[in-house]
Amino acid sequence: MFSGFDFDVIQRTLPYLWQGMLFSLGLTLLAMLGGIVLGTLLALMRLSSHRAISLPAAAYVNLLRSTPLILVIFWFYFLVPIAVKQITGNPYAAGIGPFYSALIAFTLFEAAYYCEIIRAGIQSVPAGQVHAAQALGLNYPQATLLVVLPQAFRNMVPILLTQGIILFQDTSLVYVVGLTDFMGAASKVAQRDGRLVEMYLFAALVYFILCFSASYFVKRLQLRITPPR
Repeated sequence: MFSGFDFDVIQRTLPYLWQGMLFSLGLTLLAMLGGIVLGTLLALMRLSSHRAISLPAAAYVNLLRSTPLILVIFWFYFLVPIAVKQITGNPYAAGIGPFYSALIAFTLFEAAYYCEIIRAGIQSVPAGQVHAAQALGLNYPQATLLVVLPQAFRNMVPILLTQGIILFQDTSLVYVVGLTDFMGAASKVAQRDGRLVEMYLFAALVYFILCFSASYFVKRLQLRITPPR
């Protein structure tokens, strides 16, 4: 049944595929950390009672969530260099490069989703927690930082990790700016050696194992965090 297939191509190209996997994991981790930090700031802005603060954050979130990720990557890879040339007046000004274009695009894009997750997590903390903290002498920023956010993040960890899994799957889009992630490496090997079936089956299996394992871990973590009723 498999006599016409050459699965040895996978073993021969494992070092190259591993480099692509390291790139995918590194980009996922950096974009996830940056997205959570920026998303937290956006969530606090959205919860502000001042419309001058909440409206720009809401506009940002709605804009990014309604824009395809691949288009955001194009923006930062192609439009940012043009904007830099226009601002500096230097027609030879260099862009920020494909890696940083992808990293910034992923970070800003994911921040919009993390913002909504974190905002829901903050709102899940009872208001009495803030009042109790203020009764102990803490002001509102201190109560938010020391009381509300730790409880909110504890409730949000499973959802934040789930969004990280989605982010890992989305890293395959970096091919549009010439970067080589795991999927890009598998695709290049498949086209070079003419082994499309073998390489794409292997890539699909790797993605399935990693994402299924991560999802199972998140589910187990959620069961431990959620108190029994």
